[in-house]
Amino acid sequence: MAVDAADLEYQARTRSGCIPPELVSRLLERGHATVVEQQAGRGEWFCALAWARLLGERGRQAEALEALAPYRATGWWTAVVAVAELLEGWGRVEEAIEITRVRMKAGHPMALEFYTRLLARHGRAEEAFTLLRPYVGECSLTVALVDVAAAAGREEEAVALLVPRTEHRCSGFPWCCGGLDRDMAIRLIATIRERQGRTDEAIALLCTGGTTPRSHREQLAALLAREGRLGELRAAAEDDESGHAVQQLAWLLEERGDVEGAITAYRQADGTAAHGANSAFELARLLARNGRGKEAIDVMRVQADGRNGDDWVVHVLSELCLEQGRPEDGLAHLEALAAACGGEVEWDLYWIRLPLIAARDGVDEAIAQARSHPEGATSYAAPHIAELLAGAGRTEEAVAVLEQHAHENSHDLAGYLIDLGRVEDALAVLQRRPPATGA
Repeated sequence: MAVDAADLEYQARTRSGCIPPELVSRLLERGHATVVEQQAGRGEWFCALAWARLLGERGRQAEALEALAPYRATGWWTAVVAVAELLEGWGRVEEAIEITRVRMKAGHPMALEFYTRLLARHGRAEEAFTLLRPYVGECSLTVALVDVAAAAGREEEAVALLVPRTEHRCSGFPWCCGGLDRDMAIRLIATIRERQGRTDEAIALLCTGGTTPRSHREQLAALLAREGRLGELRAAAEDDESGHAVQQLAWLLEERGDVEGAITAYRQADGTAAHGANSAFELARLLARNGRGKEAIDVMRVQADGRNGDDWVVHVLSELCLEQGRPEDGLAHLEALAAACGGEVEWDLYWIRLPLIAARDGVDEAIAQARSHPEGATSYAAPHIAELLAGAGRTEEAVAVLEQHAHENSHDLAGYLIDLGRVEDALAVLQRRPPATGA
């Protein structure tokens, strides 16, 4: 078996021309472990990784490492990490450290962070801190330094390294500072102070200048919630347009059993965050999980009315209607939306109604309406129609729909083929390579 690091990276990044991880899991769930083993030996990275993990769980560590050996031999960093994580999980820490040390010494750009975090997890945090210290200013490595500083007993040294960065004024973020700008430095120091139990100092840092910069609000809200500082969290929520403080306040109140208080937090009459779509979504989920489904639907209907054509809002509304057994409510809104658009709705919005129609009128009616849409025969409509069919136990028909657009829907098609036991057909679909072009 010949594998190439560049090809592996391309497949892992694009999920193209290979068996993706979700379908590897599907093969294993359907009892096709032998297929996964075979494909692991034929250059299928996700099969190799799943097979190695399975072998490890069965105590067959040498075979697991052998399955990954050709991939690791390419020098591909993802494979090196996978082997190191397996070794660490098996308690073979020194071996994990050694293989990552070799890549770090070879200058791999991602190896130092992984290596130092691995050292810190296994009693060598001071060594990790020393290795990271010269790289303060490189964002991810500085974050790693802060993370290992406590175990190394060098938190004050980390703060001293970060303080000069708090004076930096960006002239062209992120190029002028590598992403470690003034705000990032302040947030990292605040993290250290909170970890030390110096909560007031952490809060003061995140409120630098008497106001809370947008980039600090999420961290501040989470800190106040962790510390149970309800009064300060309420004050932060009053003028927080980002919604982070409102969300943390509501979560804290719900956790304490004050569901009404959490609902009120989202419904603040004068709080701009309470009127945003994200906060409305959180409020709707809160209401739904506390048995107030009709109110949840009403909340999202108001958002949908105010954001005509915003597909994610309409999608959430429709899902809520399905969950609450009220498909007619979702359809009524979608029909009103269609009427406002002159009766013409593009597929991006139209498909959302299909599960609602299926719930109210049956799958056949939903499919008939889908096919009557001007875009109902397109490649991007096919997965929605196939999902309806498969959900009704009509997987063969789902496959027939997708086979008409196999190239564009290869993963969906292969998944249904696996469900039908047609594994060879599924592999042929997934591993189809584009034709070579002549010079």
